[in-house]
Amino acid sequence: MLLCIWASVNLVAQAPKKDTSRNGKTIIIISADRENFQQIDSVTQVLSLAGSAKVQQDKTIFEADSIALNQLTNILEAFGNVHINDNDSINTYSQYLKYIGKEKKAYLNKKVKLTDGKGVLTTEELVYDEQTKIGIYYNGGKVVNGKTVLTSTEGYYYGETKDVYFKKNVFLKDSGFTVKTDTLLYNTNTGITTIVAPSIIVSGKQTIKTKDGYYDTKSKKAFFNQRPFIDDSTYTLTAEKIAVDDKTGLSEYEGNVVYRTKDSLGYDLIANNIKLNRNTNSLLATQKPILLIKQPQDTIYISADTLFSSKLSELMKSKTVPIVRDSIINAKLLTVKNTKDTTADRYFEAYYNVKIFSDSLQAVCDSMFYSGEDSVFRLFKNPIAWAQGNQITGDTIYMFLQNKKPERLYVFENAMSIQKLTDKYFNQIKGNTINGYFVNGKIDHLRAKGNAETVYYGVDETNKYLGVNKATCDVIDMYFERKDDGSKPQKIVLRNNLEGTAFPMRQVNHEEIRLRKFKWFDSQRPKSRFDIFSN
Repeated sequence: MLLCIWASVNLVAQAPKKDTSRNGKTIIIISADRENFQQIDSVTQVLSLAGSAKVQQDKTIFEADSIALNQLTNILEAFGNVHINDNDSINTYSQYLKYIGKEKKAYLNKKVKLTDGKGVLTTEELVYDEQTKIGIYYNGGKVVNGKTVLTSTEGYYYGETKDVYFKKNVFLKDSGFTVKTDTLLYNTNTGITTIVAPSIIVSGKQTIKTKDGYYDTKSKKAFFNQRPFIDDSTYTLTAEKIAVDDKTGLSEYEGNVVYRTKDSLGYDLIANNIKLNRNTNSLLATQKPILLIKQPQDTIYISADTLFSSKLSELMKSKTVPIVRDSIINAKLLTVKNTKDTTADRYFEAYYNVKIFSDSLQAVCDSMFYSGEDSVFRLFKNPIAWAQGNQITGDTIYMFLQNKKPERLYVFENAMSIQKLTDKYFNQIKGNTINGYFVNGKIDHLRAKGNAETVYYGVDETNKYLGVNKATCDVIDMYFERKDDGSKPQKIVLRNNLEGTAFPMRQVNHEEIRLRKFKWFDSQRPKSRFDIFSN
């Protein structure tokens, strides 16, 4: 009887070894320290393998401390130190395995680990399909790939593409940043993380909210779509598209870009394209950029073809700040205080078609330089400024602000101020230089120096015109009466080497007595902030 049983076991055990597995579905026994065969019923034949048990189906090898195999149904269970080698490409480990041979589907439990040579997936329960190379977990899992660690409640591993699809409570941690989301795609081969759902990315003091894009953990490059939002320690930024290179510190923002500083007295920047350099703390804005210098009541709006900004302290090291002959301006310009105010340690350059608007002051020019340290606008090449009805021109104009309000205006070379009284009558003063002084944001008086000239219309108490004076002298002072609706000329004082003529109103050609190079540029004046936004 024992001999018959031994022979039966031997035949059953040896038969699979002879099977060449032509259909690729039959499980064959490779080795085991001990074997035991049991016929339970007509459909259940259990072959028990113990001690370094090893079986094979097609190109997949199964190893465990012990294996129970039903050769009729092609179902096996494995216990202890389970190892599945799938064609030397994917290796799976666990403490328990149930394998359906006809479906080539594995159900693994307890200390499950799957590795593809790149990443390692660990979980307590995993369903793995040998045919599709897809592994699924539903009760929490983790993937580690170098310094990248991802966890989620559910996960879908695709062996052919090396993609892992994470769902529910997804958290990614990499060197320098984390991602929190509900759904995420990650490739263990390329190291690319693909954002497919609303996600929060935290990198140092910066938080990014996005719902579409990718991050390459190898190249440290990222690209985000569908209007991502960045919240930094000192600013917020949003755009239609964002491209970031963490290695170089460069980033680019496209489509309705809005950059806002968190300081209530800082600045905002709007453009269709902004490029940032994190290393130099500089930015370049193009495609209809608009700069807003914020203040409680009289925000300053600036538009140009191109805007550039960086740290003033870095600029001072290169000594490329425009030098002005006025020693007072130079002294202020070439000194940068040691301050924690990041807004003060910043300058802006604007190029081509520059327009400036505030309620108290407007200007246009070809190029501009503004420093947050001294709050001075430096306008170059055909600059024109307007202040309460006064048009001021010259080769170069400097506008000084104090507490974000006009304090002083300095014009040098071919300086000229014109004030329109009627369509025919214009008060005019001219000199080598003009200084304008403001009180509470309103113009108080103008001083023209050097070869000064004037055309001035006198009025009586009822504002009736008395005549027009044309004169030259060394210095001309024009004083204004400050009112809520602006400043009106009050008197004019001519100093040193005066020469002039007074004309009755009806005995002079008012166009002919205008000063040389007289031009009225009111059509170019930005009359509201909407003129800036429509630029």
